[in-house]
Amino acid sequence: MNMNMKGLFLTGILLVMIFSLIPSLAFAHPHQGQIMINNNTHKPNTEIISLNPIMNLEKTTVSFYASEDNTLPWAFVEGKIANHVKDYPVIIQIFKNNMPIHFAQTNVDNNGDYEYRFRVLNSDNGIDTKIFEGNYLVQIFKVVYSDPINLI
Repeated sequence: MNMNMKGLFLTGILLVMIFSLIPSLAFAHPHQGQIMINNNTHKPNTEIISLNPIMNLEKTTVSFYASEDNTLPWAFVEGKIANHVKDYPVIIQIFKNNMPIHFAQTNVDNNGDYEYRFRVLNSDNGIDTKIFEGNYLVQIFKVVYSDPINLI
């Protein structure tokens, strides 16, 4: 192995070590299924609202819990839409005690993937400010084809 290859190899290892130590790259991930957190399974509830004969609005409601001892700065909403309608973003609404807290929209990739990151903890000059703490309801709105098989 010549000197340039050794340098490139060592630089790669050093970069991997540096990125693994940066805490802001850690993500809170919503749990789906039967994992009990704060007496809730976080199982999504989805309803379909007809927009017209071709498209529906899919409304999914999930629980979100931000622990009082959370140290991660970010949380996110992510998913994959099997039959999304192109050029319609995903709308995300977050509520606490039925009061609106945060609204956002995010684009859907061509393969149906979407992700929206939001801050749950802010740190300035060593002072932590909790933006989200406690129980929330997250509503996710997606525009989907009513019957994608008949569109071909």
